[in-house]
Amino acid sequence: MQRWVDRVALVTGASVGIGAAICQVLVKHSMKVVGCARDVDKIRSISQEEDIKSAKGSLMPIKCDLTKENEILDMFEEIRKTYGRVDVCINNAGISESNSTLLEGDTASWRQMLEVNVIGLCICTRECVKLMRENNTDGQVIHISSMSAHRIPPGGFAFYSGTKFMVRALAEGLRNELRAGKSGIRVACISPGRVDTEFHKRLFKDNPEEAKRRVSQFTCLKAEDIAKAVVNILEMQPHIDINDILIRPTEQPF
Repeated sequence: MQRWVDRVALVTGASVGIGAAICQVLVKHSMKVVGCARDVDKIRSISQEEDIKSAKGSLMPIKCDLTKENEILDMFEEIRKTYGRVDVCINNAGISESNSTLLEGDTASWRQMLEVNVIGLCICTRECVKLMRENNTDGQVIHISSMSAHRIPPGGFAFYSGTKFMVRALAEGLRNELRAGKSGIRVACISPGRVDTEFHKRLFKDNPEEAKRRVSQFTCLKAEDIAKAVVNILEMQPHIDINDILIRPTEQPF
């Protein structure tokens, strides 16, 4: 990780779970981390934790709703003014909705998933790559995707899976464009299976017992496990382009 010391990483969806864990580990590896989320107070709380305050890196919280392009562009203007660069783009923010089946799903829920999981991800990636190119940096883009980008799980989550299949396609398309431009910027996806985070509580906000059941069926992944996978990607030498890491609990049946 030595080559990333004092370089700048953007992490979306940084307030809880995987995003928060990624912010913490990158700060401890001496990176300047910009963490964004709608609930920016939670990121501020993370930045004040003793192990983060004593680390050689730093965490800058920014409030940003990824469904609003003007807020995303304002965030990048703030990054430009503060650091003038981005070296690592980690698109972690993602949502699913319980009322999103294909036959009876709510249209507003479908649009919300597309806005966050796909459009917001694309805007953040585009703006990060602009800064990477301006600084001629050999940057890294990482999409936190899902095992649902590789199979359709049971239970009415096909639309969510569709957004994640699209993330997978977008990563390959971005890789092709960057390779054609000889930028040296790499693109990776991390596709986790079931992770014990706030994701399930939000997904089943009207059925907390189901949320508990889903993370108690077997030993789930932890947010820190995904953060370690991010570090593994960043540790690779520039000539190594990890395309996708599929990671799920040993006991997960699908």
